[in-house]
Amino acid sequence: MKVELAPGKYVVAVSGGVDSMALLDMLAGQAGLELVVAHFDHGMRADSATDREFVGRAAAARNVSYIYEEGHLGAGTSEAAARKARYAFWERVRKEQNAQAIVTAHHQDDVLETAIINLLRGTGRKGLSALASRPDLRRPLLHVSKQEILLYAAARNLEWREDSTNVDERYLRNYIRRRIVPRLGVDGRPKLLAQIADATRRNTEIDTLITKTLQKQHTVGGLDRGWFIMLPYALSLEVLAAWLRKYDARFDRPQLHRLTAVAKTARPGTRFDIDKTHVLQVGKTKLQLQPRSLLPNK
Repeated sequence: MKVELAPGKYVVAVSGGVDSMALLDMLAGQAGLELVVAHFDHGMRADSATDREFVGRAAAARNVSYIYEEGHLGAGTSEAAARKARYAFWERVRKEQNAQAIVTAHHQDDVLETAIINLLRGTGRKGLSALASRPDLRRPLLHVSKQEILLYAAARNLEWREDSTNVDERYLRNYIRRRIVPRLGVDGRPKLLAQIADATRRNTEIDTLITKTLQKQHTVGGLDRGWFIMLPYALSLEVLAAWLRKYDARFDRPQLHRLTAVAKTARPGTRFDIDKTHVLQVGKTKLQLQPRSLLPNK
């Protein structure tokens, strides 16, 4: 098994588990790659320092730079909070090291689990392709199953660490991994994976069209409200979601429906809170996304 990356500098996210250790092993011997191993110690387990030291030794054995950070998040931290913290760390390392991308060991089983999680949460079409690679975040193992990674690790006599929290079914991903995905069976997995791949392709085409449309309708003054009001409701949801993501606003599906209704029907001058830092300002002819800090108190 071999992972192909264009020559360059990459930050490799390594937790110490079998997936990331296999990824590191695949990349470490490739010519033209400068690797920086990045390990985020969430501080959610008493033994997490052991993982940190283990990854450090693995990086040193391969003559690879090693950077880690201690998060001190504490036991019981939510999946979302832990994910946000480690991605923020990886992105800081990428910028500090002037690397072209972060590389993670997400694989085929992760694609299934993430799609199921996002469908349960009602994230819409984007939930089916949430793990797709992008220029600054590469996921080269998405076509590889967990079983194939385990076979590779055994053949290469790799060592890894098992995270004890991975069996805690209070976390939704663990419950899906242990209880739901196995029930798909041998025949169900390929069918669902094919559907996810098709959805990803279609999402890419739709996103391209929406981006081009937004470029025409969005100006310094905001989004053309008259045009937005005339959009079919389903399309207006997608357009508004793309516009909010452009400014890193955080929202869920129910909130997106509320925002769309406000944008179409509210009186000019209406303000609607989106998250801790963004507010939707409804004007007569424009929709504006304003930083909360710049708005006068209500």
